[in-house]
Amino acid sequence: MLIYTVKLFMPTRKAQIQMNDKTSLPNHSLKLLWIILFFGVLTWSAVAPKEYFTWFLEVAPALIGFIILVTTYHKFPLSTLTYNLILFHSIVLMIGGHYTYAEVPLFDTFAEWFGWGRNHYDKLGHFVQGFVPAAIARELLLRLEVVKNERWLVLFVLCFCLAFSALYELIEWWTAVAVGEDAVAFLGTQGYVWDTQSDMLLALIGSIVFLLAFRKWQNLSIKNLNSKNLL
Repeated sequence: MLIYTVKLFMPTRKAQIQMNDKTSLPNHSLKLLWIILFFGVLTWSAVAPKEYFTWFLEVAPALIGFIILVTTYHKFPLSTLTYNLILFHSIVLMIGGHYTYAEVPLFDTFAEWFGWGRNHYDKLGHFVQGFVPAAIARELLLRLEVVKNERWLVLFVLCFCLAFSALYELIEWWTAVAVGEDAVAFLGTQGYVWDTQSDMLLALIGSIVFLLAFRKWQNLSIKNLNSKNLL
């Protein structure tokens, strides 16, 4: 499967001709590194996870996203920044799937240091759930010229991220209703009554942080993409 994926990500013959020798080698190396990191962490997370059912639920979005990236790569490649952020989000999901979001060891240590009453890795996950979708939504809206006014673009991105977060909370609820107690680790509420609302708030904060701090970086990454500097 890994070899097949590498072939799918390789540039077509036409694209190879268009790229000069100076840029093709580094870009090829970056693509290979991206794939190695994705499947390396995925393999690690799948080895003796806390619960295989929870692992599957947590990792499924990363796998679905990967399939979408592979199938759209040659027709509509994304910028390097967005690809790398998607990889980061996937790794966050895989770590959460391996340990469950309530039992990630590093955040247990943080809880002891700072006197937290719970493991807050799930809050990191929901922050990233707003941060990374903001990058994806903004790039798509910009490049497809859906929204040209910058102020409206910000509003559309924020609305999309909040809606996406709400949809994920609904999926968690439907899963819990369908499978019962087996979904407790997937929900990861840890007894916090305002868990759903705080998750959505953190996703909103994540999207705001991206728009404030990474907007110009994304513009540059998209510009580089248009100059054939593909991941």
